[in-house]
Amino acid sequence: MTDYSQLDAWIDAHFDEEVQFLQQLVRVPTDTPPGNNAPHAERTAELLAGFGLEAEKHPVPAQDVKDYGLESITNLIVRRVYGQAGDGVTVALNAHGDVVPPGEGWTHDPYGGEIVDGKLYARAAAVSKSDFASFTFALRALEAVAKPTRGAVELHFTYDEEFGGLLGPGWLLRNGLTKPDLMIAAGFSYEVVTAHNGCLQMEVTVHGKMAHAAIPATGIDALQGAVKILNALYAQNALYRQVTSAVEGITHPYLNVGRIEGGTNTNVVPGKVRFKLDRRMIPEENPAEVEASIRQVIADAAAESEGITVDIKRLLLANSMKPMAGNKPLVDAIRKHGGELFGEPIRAMGTPLYTDVRLYGEAGIPGVIYGAGPRTVLESHAKRSDERLVLEDLRRATQVIARTLADLLA
Repeated sequence: MTDYSQLDAWIDAHFDEEVQFLQQLVRVPTDTPPGNNAPHAERTAELLAGFGLEAEKHPVPAQDVKDYGLESITNLIVRRVYGQAGDGVTVALNAHGDVVPPGEGWTHDPYGGEIVDGKLYARAAAVSKSDFASFTFALRALEAVAKPTRGAVELHFTYDEEFGGLLGPGWLLRNGLTKPDLMIAAGFSYEVVTAHNGCLQMEVTVHGKMAHAAIPATGIDALQGAVKILNALYAQNALYRQVTSAVEGITHPYLNVGRIEGGTNTNVVPGKVRFKLDRRMIPEENPAEVEASIRQVIADAAAESEGITVDIKRLLLANSMKPMAGNKPLVDAIRKHGGELFGEPIRAMGTPLYTDVRLYGEAGIPGVIYGAGPRTVLESHAKRSDERLVLEDLRRATQVIARTLADLLA
């Protein structure tokens, strides 16, 4: 039986070092786009080497990355095998280093790692460079205190969650570089997530015909056509509220149009308008049927405007993550230790987010989402200004992960 108090004490004794590790990580930008992530992987590997942890560097071929719309990706794997290879379970811990650009409105340096009132401020402080730190120091505590003699732990630090994960975990799995028995992915401290939404992203280009604004009848207004299409999509969005999920934490499907551009000048009838939409799919939905339905709604609305044509390009199709029976040991251990350390029940539930954890599930690897984040995405300011991490959450989540690893490898 592992003495959990000794694991906790090791993490307490090394917590300042853990915070400094995280500060170093957030000071290397990984804005995606543009997606130049290899320098962060190099720095991470260098820091890990200082702890005696060798990181395998797996660069994704440059042309593949360029075709994907990014600049560089090097994924990292740290493998720690205890006893004979194949004896016991292999548990992978995955966190992603790529993040959206900081944007405006920050009151702290987005790459500073400044600590104010017990919170560390930086882009990726909560999602998910925090779990580079929690997973690394949980592993270090495990080896220092529990000293496992069977099983294995792998750290997977990848750089393609924001674009869907296909060149992150997907690339590692597809190339046979890893096949763990169980996995834990970066997440939040007050719940263990067992399911999440899927996501369909599409780019819709509406074509009309440019004309001088003084003689608009000689043109075909692409913006008016786009408005009809958008109204049809928003009407569909209202209907989605009638479709509910049976998974706790997930409500209903929804659609968002997050970007729109078009036209050439104020005195020109716009000949082209482009917009991008994001359709979140609950676990019960069929992605192929969802995409076909969206395409039909767009086609029907476009047909109402004479001369309007439409091109539709799929940007992303990320399947949902469905609960897997094999993740019970993870769920039970995290709920047990999380409840003790946080002093409140840790619920097993779903989330409306989508993540690259689904790729492990599609490869038959049971997994959950748990890590050093706050109670909600809103509290973390993820993808907003002044993203922050409560350091006490980082400490306790690290202890939860260390205890869980000790249980699984006992």
